[in-house]
Amino acid sequence: MNQTAHVVLVGYGEVGTKSSSVRAKMEARLRENLQAVLDDRSLSGRVEGEWSRIVVRDPTDPEAVAAACADVPGVVWARPSVVCDPTLDAIVATCRRLAADHPDGARFAIDGDRVGAKDAHDFSSRDIARKAGSIVVEETGAPVDLDDPERTYRVECREDAAYVSVRRFDGPGGLPLGTQGKTVSLVSGGIDSPVATWEMMRRGCEVVPVYVDLGDFGGADHRARALETVRAIARRAPNFDMRVHVVPGDEVVQKLMDTVEATRMLSLRRVMLAIAAEVAKDEHAHSIVTGESLGQKSSQTGENIAVTEAVVDYPVHRPLFTRDKTAIVEAARELGTYTDSTLPVGCERVAPSFPETNASLSAVESAEPDELFDLAVEAVRNRRLVSVTQD
Repeated sequence: MNQTAHVVLVGYGEVGTKSSSVRAKMEARLRENLQAVLDDRSLSGRVEGEWSRIVVRDPTDPEAVAAACADVPGVVWARPSVVCDPTLDAIVATCRRLAADHPDGARFAIDGDRVGAKDAHDFSSRDIARKAGSIVVEETGAPVDLDDPERTYRVECREDAAYVSVRRFDGPGGLPLGTQGKTVSLVSGGIDSPVATWEMMRRGCEVVPVYVDLGDFGGADHRARALETVRAIARRAPNFDMRVHVVPGDEVVQKLMDTVEATRMLSLRRVMLAIAAEVAKDEHAHSIVTGESLGQKSSQTGENIAVTEAVVDYPVHRPLFTRDKTAIVEAARELGTYTDSTLPVGCERVAPSFPETNASLSAVESAEPDELFDLAVEAVRNRRLVSVTQD
């Protein structure tokens, strides 16, 4: 397809359901985000808006451009496409040319749409499917399979041009990044938090990553893994500030180790949320996001989550709340963060031998040392910003 494609078509989904004014703003943001990704990856192409589609013109490497576009929140699909005249003869001829590399015996389908005024064309979408399908069969002898094709010839015929493609790169969908405000994400270097961070980005939220450095209870390798997972995600949003706020948490952890036993992990979670809230205040964020999943750990039972969340006034979003661990692992693999997330998390060394699974808020608060949250505020003041971009 690289040798024949002229443009890359980019399709969005939910954006198209918005009012005209909101849709225009979201389309503009999505075009900006797409151009930033292409520029960051040194891929040529001009991102332009056209009819309910986004078109990348003059791509030197159409398949690489389409793959890059498919990394961007808000994109449902990207297709390297051949442009031809909006006539049935031109469409059929283009399908004939693309059939030259049809995989031997591969089942295929024609997905054709004629869009525009009724008198703009003297043929229908059905005519496209019938004529183009016949020519592919003639050229390849391949069987038609409308239910489960191995290759789909996609035709969009507009009033001024037709676009034909045989490759589709699926995107994450959702909303363009930067259209839903800002949230603070607690990243740990484990499997869950990068996936939760990405899910909020996929819903349009700019993310401020916060990593609470556990000092000797975490270790340099654990810090490196956390930064690497953020780096993998930040590659999909190079025009946003994804520097990690690294907050020193060793004093807090040591204080908890010295004073709290059964509810130690709950107090640690409360401190982390308090730290996130302080950063959210500084960064004008509207919420906090965590990678918690109901019942996955002792600190994540329904009762314990209620206790930990009580420490902050900000909404705490948990995109993975109802997901099984196997589904989260699969999402991490697809996102590209799984390998860097598989080091054992440092807080396992902090966990008590018999953690509380059904805590009350009064019991947790009474076990916490008086200065615990003062230490958290001081830690936020001493945070440092760490860039995850690669030169």
